[in-house]
Amino acid sequence: MKTIKLFALAIIFSFAVTTQAQTAEEIVANYFENTGGEEAWNKLESLQMNAVVNQGFDIPVTIIQTKDGRQAIKINLQGQEITQLAFDGEVAWVTNFQTQKAEKMDSETIETFKKLAGKAFPSPFLNYKEKGHTIALLGEEIIDGTNTFKVEITMDPIIVDGKEVENKSVYYFEDENFVPIQTASEVTQGPTKGQTAKESFSDYTEVDGLYFPFAITFGGQPVDIKSIEVNPEIDDSVFKMPTQ
Repeated sequence: MKTIKLFALAIIFSFAVTTQAQTAEEIVANYFENTGGEEAWNKLESLQMNAVVNQGFDIPVTIIQTKDGRQAIKINLQGQEITQLAFDGEVAWVTNFQTQKAEKMDSETIETFKKLAGKAFPSPFLNYKEKGHTIALLGEEIIDGTNTFKVEITMDPIIVDGKEVENKSVYYFEDENFVPIQTASEVTQGPTKGQTAKESFSDYTEVDGLYFPFAITFGGQPVDIKSIEVNPEIDDSVFKMPTQ
């Protein structure tokens, strides 16, 4: 009986060592392997996500992203399509909801868009070394009852009020399928500066061989992804700021 107990303890100890021996690189590699393979992710050129945000009533949202960093977020408000945010590679702009006119964002914000263009698509972890990012395993943490690996990724610094500011995020990868279920990052500007912004992910679903989260919560606001289109045909005008 003593031998069996010792053997069992040896197995438990071995499992614990194996768990602790996970490196940030292995966790990221497992993530891509389990969600379609790094080769398939590298073939991704663009995405269109069609979602619904509920703010007392459903608001359809369309999010378009490309590998080179162009992006657009459009909402449909009472039958009217409004570009909430767009970046065409050179100019970032928003729609003023009071005047319903397009407004160019400030030069500092536009430079940040240019600097980070494409570096987070479709994940900042994809080819992170080539992008100049670094990663580090911070340990483990239980998130909503799920054991996760905490991996911090450091990207290019951003400019805020004329000064360089660290650009870091922590991703919580669940330890079974190695998909991120939450991210946390410090807000660097605006009224919530200094606070931690969290985003959660669940309901991973396969689309054309790749797995994406179809349930996202940001700042307590749930976003219900209805469909995702992989490498759709995109009219470049969707990113362009309209002339007044």
